[in-house]
Formats: sequence, C-alpha cells, structure tokens
Amino acid sequence: MKKDSRGKPRRIFNNFNAIAVIIGIVIGIGIFRLPSMVAQNAASELHYLSFWIAGGIISIIGALCYAELASAKPDAGGEYFFLTKAFGPGTGFLFSWGRMTVIQTGSITLAAFILGDYASVIYDLGTYSSSIYAGITVVGLTALNIIGTGPSKNIQTAMTSIIVVVLLLAGLAGVLTGFSAEPVQAASDSGVTTSAGAAMIFVLLTYGGWNEGVYLSAEIKDVRKNISRVLLLSLATITVLYVLINSAYLQLLGLETLRNSDTIGVSLSNKIIGSGGSFAMAVLIVISALSTANATIITGARTNYALGRDFPLLKFIGQWNHANNTPVNALLLQGFIAFGLVILGGFTEEAVSTMVDYTAPVFWFFIFLTTLSLFVFRRNPNYKLSFRVPLYPLTPLLFMTVCLYLLYSSVVFTGWGALVGILILLLGLPVYYFAQNR
Repeated sequence: MKKDSRGKPRRIFNNFNAIAVIIGIVIGIGIFRLPSMVAQNAASELHYLSFWIAGGIISIIGALCYAELASAKPDAGGEYFFLTKAFGPGTGFLFSWGRMTVIQTGSITLAAFILGDYASVIYDLGTYSSSIYAGITVVGLTALNIIGTGPSKNIQTAMTSIIVVVLLLAGLAGVLTGFSAEPVQAASDSGVTTSAGAAMIFVLLTYGGWNEGVYLSAEIKDVRKNISRVLLLSLATITVLYVLINSAYLQLLGLETLRNSDTIGVSLSNKIIGSGGSFAMAVLIVISALSTANATIITGARTNYALGRDFPLLKFIGQWNHANNTPVNALLLQGFIAFGLVILGGFTEEAVSTMVDYTAPVFWFFIFLTTLSLFVFRRNPNYKLSFRVPLYPLTPLLFMTVCLYLLYSSVVFTGWGALVGILILLLGLPVYYFAQNR
C-alpha cells in the first residue's frame, strides 16, 4: 500500500493531556465576567447557585451524546466528520466553513481581545493596546502550534494546571474567609426582573467549549474507551470549580454586589489578598485567555485539516506535517483569518461583545445538528457502539431542546455581529458548489 504523503495524526494525547485541553477551553475569561449577568436574573443566592449546577448538568448531558459519537467514529474532523457521514458532504462543508470563518476564529479573537484588555492593565501600549496584544497572541500561539503539537500540548497542560489550582485555592479561600468576614449587603429584590432563561444563556456560554474534545479523538490513546472518561471528567471538574468559585462570590461579595459589578474577579481577589488583588487577577486572566486561545487553536486547525483532506479545492490545508504532528497549512489559514478579525475588532467600540454576537448563532445551530446526527447513526445496523448514551432517546432530545432555545436567543437578543456571522456562514454555499463543480 502506498503511504499517504500528506501524513496522519498520531495518538499522542493521554487522558490528562486531553482533559487539560478541554478545561483550558472552557475555564477561560467568562467566569470572571458573566456571573454578574447571571446574578441580575437570580431572585436569591440559592436561585443563583442552582443555575450553575443546572449548567453543569446540561453540559454533561451534551457530553454524553458527543461521547457516543466520538467513540463510534473517532476522527480529527470531529463534528465535521459526524455531520458529513450523517447528512452528506454539503452539510459537512458548510459546518467546516462556518467553523473556519466564524466559530473558531471568532473564539480565538475573543480570547485574544480579553487578554489584551487585562494585559493593558499590567502595561498599557497606547490607544490600540488591546488590539496589539491580541495580534501578538494570535501570531505567537499559531507559531507555537506550527513548531509542533508536543510543545503546544505541554504548555497547555501547564497553563491549565495553574488555572485549576488558582481557582480551587481562590474558591476555598473565599468560602473559608467568608465565615469570618463581616456580613455582606443583603440582596434587594426591588426593581429586579428575574429570568431563568436569560440567566442560562450566560451560564452555558461560560460552560461552552467542552465539545472541542471530539477533535482530539484521532490523537487520544485508546479513544473508544477513553473519550467518555475525558469528556465526563472534564465537565465534572469544571462544574465543581464553577460552583465553588461562585459560592465564594456569594460568601464574600453578596448577590447585590454581584449584580452591580463588572470586575467581580478583582473584587474577590481584593477581599482575599488585599489591594494587590487587581494585579494578581489581571495576571491570572491573561494566563486563562492564553490557555483558551491556545486550546482553541489546537482543535480548530483539526477541522480545517479534515476539510482540506476531503475537498480537492482546499487540499493545501489537508496536509499533515508528520515530523511535528501538526496541520501546518491549516494553522496558517486559521491564524490569518483570526488576525483579520483582530484588525476588524480594533475599529469597533465593543470588540469582545461583537465577537460573542458573531459566533453564538452559528455555534448553537451546529451543536443542534451534531446531536441530531446521533439519531441518524442509530438507524444504521452497522453502527458499532463502545459507549451508549444513557436513557436514549430522551437524553439527546432534551439537549437538542436546549440548543434550539439558545439558537433563538442568540439571534433575537444579540447585535449586528450575529447577522454578520450568519451572512459569512451562508457565503459558504456558493463556495461549496464551486468546489463540487471543480
């Protein structure tokens, strides 16, 4: 048999490495900003904490569905591979196009801009300080991944370990300190309009990114046995950390302060370690943003590689560098698009908000379709299962209902960025037909 000159992924990720990538994507900057928006829609402290517990449960339900898909059909293309096999190459191409131009590149840019905001607190580079830091982040992390998957995953593991340890210590310190601290201001219900639906939008956005684990399925050792463990252990860890850190927010700051603060992470660190908390928190959030951006770059390039592998028009990104075990051309294209979004974001007043709007509708649409593919595969008598989602079909149906609600919310309650993201996704249709004609 002739060897494929383009190369293929090697199985170099153990469970710990894969868990580090997933946690690195999920536990990013959201936990330091979005809890205030959740608190604005909570009637009480118990109500507030129940949202975070519910978010973990919903995410675990989704992970169970994805674990069955990834264990039955492991591939570097992840969701692209599932959608192509279930609904045909057109759907798979449109997903990869949307992921390459909207979902993944928008998420990388979002993390880079938040890094830029907090890095500017440490050292300001002038008017375009955030954009400069964001551009350096995209270029630097893309270069790191081109050097090789080995160095990238090792640095990812180190950054994720730092974040988990710091959050764990901060949560425990916050809860323990709260017992001896002065009572916090009681929450006032006057003028507060609570909405569980609105709260869950922000909660699930904070939990978002766990699905990226399936893009490592071609590189995880003994994937059919381990992918379910990787996804479930990742989300169990994340849920515990989120409930712990939010308990610390309540214990030290109180629900009323949470509702009215945009810098709750800084407020918490100031309560625990004093006036030096602002600098310490800025450093932690920079590390968190680096971790999120790097993990997103790792998984995003895998989809681009799978797209180029299957479509001759884009075959230049379907090459795998065997020596470095990395898709170099796919990384370069992804970095180029993300850098372009950084330039675009530099001319908007709310770059972070624009990137959230830009990615959300496309993201939830394809999460819904991927879960739907489970029903298509179950009808195939040759569909071999090493892991079965519990309580099928109720489990995937419940998760799909959540996806549809979030898709609706992300279109109705967001700004012009959402329309731009949808338009760029639809531009993939003529590109697909051109590729087919070629």
